[in-house]
Amino acid sequence: MKIGVYPGSFDPFTNGHLHVLKEASRLFDLIYVEIAVNENKKRKTDKLKMKEAIEKVLIKENIQNVKVEMYEGLTMNFAREKNAEFIIRGLRNGTDYAYEENLAIVNNKIAGIETIYFRAGKTAHISSSTAMELYNYGEDISKLVPQEVIEILK
Repeated sequence: MKIGVYPGSFDPFTNGHLHVLKEASRLFDLIYVEIAVNENKKRKTDKLKMKEAIEKVLIKENIQNVKVEMYEGLTMNFAREKNAEFIIRGLRNGTDYAYEENLAIVNNKIAGIETIYFRAGKTAHISSSTAMELYNYGEDISKLVPQEVIEILK
């Protein structure tokens, strides 16, 4: 069984995240969306509500091989606990690649876990921080995040 972990703060979960998850779900038997919890960082969205919103999106999109969990700690440890062979990451641009590749090397050297990248494609312009900034200024972000996420932002 091929198991992958897709980590992130998902603060908020965007259509870009959904794009990567859809692509990855075609290749893996099981994917854990790991909502990484770092108590030192202030979240813009409630992590439990975000978990529920992501789960609703999965149902709406009929993605059945994904589970959503929260985890405080190193992603490599979460992946080990779930017997995952791969960490799934989305890439929007070269800056993302440079950052992610350094993490991938460390995760591989320390935990023996590979990282697999998925191109953001047509969603490369979407970031959580951009979506939140636009939302905070009253702009319509329905083309950037799923409706289930918009509902918890209100």
